[in-house]
Amino acid sequence: MNAADYQAPRLLRNPHVQSVLASSGVRRLLYRRRLSRLERGATGHVLDCGDGVRLLGLHTPQRVMDHPRGLVVLLHGWEGSVQSSYVLHTGSRLLADGYDVFRLNFRDHGDTHHLNPELFHSCRIDEVVGAVGAVARMFPDLPLGIAGFSLGGNFALRVALRAPDAGIPLAYALAVCPAISPRDAMDAIEQGPWFYEAYFLRKWRRSLVLKQRAFPQPALFSADDMRGNLRALTRALVLKHTGFKSVEDYFDGYSIAGDRLAAMRVPTTILTSADDPIIPVADFRQLTLPPCVELEIAPAGGHCGFIQGLSLTSWTEDYIAHRMLRNLPAPE
Repeated sequence: MNAADYQAPRLLRNPHVQSVLASSGVRRLLYRRRLSRLERGATGHVLDCGDGVRLLGLHTPQRVMDHPRGLVVLLHGWEGSVQSSYVLHTGSRLLADGYDVFRLNFRDHGDTHHLNPELFHSCRIDEVVGAVGAVARMFPDLPLGIAGFSLGGNFALRVALRAPDAGIPLAYALAVCPAISPRDAMDAIEQGPWFYEAYFLRKWRRSLVLKQRAFPQPALFSADDMRGNLRALTRALVLKHTGFKSVEDYFDGYSIAGDRLAAMRVPTTILTSADDPIIPVADFRQLTLPPCVELEIAPAGGHCGFIQGLSLTSWTEDYIAHRMLRNLPAPE
């Protein structure tokens, strides 16, 4: 199975339709019985990620085999959560194939705003590496894989880059439409249809309100900050809550563009689509990648969409399951 196998249905070929459907709650409603298996067996774990940071994850053990094939950590996108449609669907598919699934919330995502006083930002890679390391120690006998979507794909690749030196026995990583150059992604959102920026702003502002309620003092942002557009609010975050001097320095802090993945030692797959309206495909074509990294570019699919038809299932579920089966070693 490879990217060329995906053919977008004619009625759903538009990349914006694909992208919107990817995280649509309608997909969750259509398959609530199937998805309930993932939720019903889940156990919450608050992970010690080092330096006093705590992140919440949900572990669901498989029930279809005598022994699990392995453990897959799933990472959601920006302002998503362990309850995002694409995470639930992928987790349910992996569970049915005999994998244990661990869904991780980033800081301030899902219902976790109370766990840490400082705000989330995308350069907080150390705590995610710490979380994956904690998961690996909890289940030392299972082959470990990781898969992420959008910003979660960016995190998954950075975790894989650091895993060998962190002593994490990560066997395989997969990223779906990962953010490559944050600067280019911001430009694409601003230049694209209005609803992308509106969507991210609405979710981010709601998250910041929840954070402020959890930690009332001091004020996180001014009223003017909160009324600003996406770039202005990002600039306020950077200057008030990070050590970076500019938005450009912050973007560079979590960029994986150019040759930044060249030192990768973990077998890895990157999947994207040529018509992704948020992460420009040119960023992928300019990557310098080692032999252990496979880059797959489908001709269509939007941003993390790859919707197969009116059933609203995503081809990525099959793709991820196939790649995990092919690349994760059999457990001892």
